[in-house]
Amino acid sequence: MRHRVRGRKLGRDATQRKALMRNLAVSLILHERIRTTESKAKELRPYVEKLVTMAREDSQHHRNLVMSRLSDDRAVEKLFDVIGPRFEDQPGGYTRIYKLGNRRGDNAEMSLIEFIA
Repeated sequence: MRHRVRGRKLGRDATQRKALMRNLAVSLILHERIRTTESKAKELRPYVEKLVTMAREDSQHHRNLVMSRLSDDRAVEKLFDVIGPRFEDQPGGYTRIYKLGNRRGDNAEMSLIEFIA
């Protein structure tokens, strides 16, 4: 039984999952929409929304926290200069997930995750 077990393993060990979430988050921030599998998109959503919540208040402490999670200068700059101010008055729900159907090769459920306008 899976009672009270949070998160998905995504077929990876802990360090690979951490790297995957970091890379997906950087791609989402830089491109503002990415196409990925449904389970990865659902796992990415809370990860990115916590970063956007920190980016709503531009302080050196928040920049250091976000930089420790992303390790990408361009993504941190865009998050604090473009995306954070866009959601300044919104209390949450910064991303949206669209289901796209199944991938042709392996029949995986695909989704599009994007920031809300």
